[in-house]
Parts: sequence; C-alpha cells; structure tokens
Amino acid sequence: YPSLSPDGKSVLYSAYVVDNNYEVFRLDINDGSVDQLTNLYGVDDAPEYSPDGQQLVFTHNSPTKNTYQIVIAGRDGGNAGNIPGINGWDPTWSPDGKQILFASDKNGTNQLYTIRLDGSKLTRLTNLPAIRGRSDWSPDGQYIVTYSGEPWKREVYILNADGSNVHQLTPSGGNSQGPSFSLDGKWVAFTSYFDHYKDDNGCEIYIIRIDGTDLRRLTNNDYCDYQPRWGP
Repeated sequence: YPSLSPDGKSVLYSAYVVDNNYEVFRLDINDGSVDQLTNLYGVDDAPEYSPDGQQLVFTHNSPTKNTYQIVIAGRDGGNAGNIPGINGWDPTWSPDGKQILFASDKNGTNQLYTIRLDGSKLTRLTNLPAIRGRSDWSPDGQYIVTYSGEPWKREVYILNADGSNVHQLTPSGGNSQGPSFSLDGKWVAFTSYFDHYKDDNGCEIYIIRIDGTDLRRLTNNDYCDYQPRWGP
C-alpha cells in the first residue's frame, strides 16, 4: 500500500515484520533510509499522510479481535488513536484534511463512508454491489473514485463527493481496480488486465481521463503492476 508524501520526499508503505504482523514504514527517497513508524502488533496498512504532511492515517487490524480500525497518528507514528466507534479500512484524506474517506461493512455490505476526524458526521456515500476499498479523492474535492465488482469483473467508478452521479469510468472487461487521481484532477491511474485478462501476472498500470476517454497503458512487464498512487 504505497503512498507518496505531499512534499514528494518519502514513501509510506506497509511491510511484513513477523507472523500476523505488518507495520507502517517510511522510505526516504533521497538517501534510501527506512524508518518504522508503527509498533502496534497486528496488520497496519494503507498508510497516507494528511495534505499538510503533519498527520498519518492507516488501517489497524487486530489479530485477536479481528476488527478493522481507522487510526490517526502524528507524522512519525506517535500519539496513535482510532477514530471513535468506527470500523473500516483503506482510508484516504479529503483535500482539506478535515475528513477521512474509507470502506466499511458496518451496514452489512462493503460501502464507502466519510467521517470527520473526531468521529462526527458519519456519512454513507455509495450503494455499489461489491466495494473493495482503495479509493481516492480528487484534489479539488469534487469527485471520488473507487472500484467495485466480483473477482475478475471489477470496474472503476467515479462519483460526486456527496455520493451522487455514480457511474462506471473504465471500459468493461479489464478487471480494473485501485484508482488514484492525478494532481490536476484530470486523470485517474489504476490497475487493469485489458491486454492479459485472467493472467495473474498480467495486470498493468493504465491512466484514463475523468470523462472516460483517452485510455493509455503505462507499464509492460511480466509481473503484476498494481496499486498506483499519484504523487506530487
């Protein structure tokens, strides 16, 4: 679950430590040094810095309780605490840093929600059949992209930030997933299998305009390229 810092100088990601334990790390792009930011024991993943770079959000899964919590911490992982009363995963910040977008099954099906940092104003946005998570918010705050669908039938969807006007963005048949907005808000990067459908190693990175035109493939490798996140 890589994501670039707002200043473009570091990458946050989740890495295996011991059995049933993934923690959040930060890689300095300039010198290659790595710092471990969490030590919560469990599965800590999907880390992302706030727009001002001063806070960190990630998912914490307890191996004993099997609960998914949205955790907010300082930029170096200190003062970690979950948003009260919320279970969910794959969080991402609103552009103004005041809300978190995340996926949850709190009402029985996986859907997208937004919430303020203090746990207030919980709002359900979607009613899609099989939300996975790994969504993104456009830099201007107007749109959200996500993906939904059964295995090998997933598609990227775009919607207004209030949950209205949900529609499929990607061409059908690519098993498209893991979308991310460009900084100018005009493009979405994502993983798909358009050229190697149902080949486990056939996923490549594509981009498409937010009106669904100008599909382009960026990678061409014999291994799977996935979970792109656009950086500054």
